[in-house]
Amino acid sequence: MSVFGPLAGSPAQPASSIDELPARFRSAIDQLRRASPRADAVVEEVPAPVRLAPYAAALSAEIADHPATGRFILLHDPAGQQAWGGDFRVVIYIRAELDPEMGNDPLLASVAWTWLSDSLAQHGVQHSHAGGTATRILSESFGSLERREATNDVELRASWTPEDAHFGAHLEAWADMVCSFAGLPPLPDGVVALPHIRRS
Repeated sequence: MSVFGPLAGSPAQPASSIDELPARFRSAIDQLRRASPRADAVVEEVPAPVRLAPYAAALSAEIADHPATGRFILLHDPAGQQAWGGDFRVVIYIRAELDPEMGNDPLLASVAWTWLSDSLAQHGVQHSHAGGTATRILSESFGSLERREATNDVELRASWTPEDAHFGAHLEAWADMVCSFAGLPPLPDGVVALPHIRRS
């Protein structure tokens, strides 16, 4: 089915239209649609995972001319999940290629987590049960591929439970994080990002 992009419903009771989805999830989707992610991040709807929760919506982000990508997934289980501490869960993934100097910084992982915390705070996102993993990846090629330059990447996988119903702010905070990973400076005070979400 395609409601907000390829939207995942319960395999046992698939929702064929947005009217058949839980009211709270319909409201969340509407807020994601009305979000205003930073214009530097090209946000698109993508297929959502089908086994993490009965209902899910997913988006991806890319930064033009920068080696950074991201994924945003909103999960909903009307019955709630104990591990979440609620009935919604946001899951994000961000990966970016870094210059060698920054990639060798032993504090890189903690810096990545700080970007996450700062972005959520700046957007006033109320959340709980946050957790994640930041990983530095050094890739070197050998043999017939030895002429390829070594690359330094950072990956952040994180999730948290929304404590409010302002789901658009969660998406906007994630989009800002992708821009930070791409090395873009923050928007100046008083500058408003324009919506830029491509829909299938």
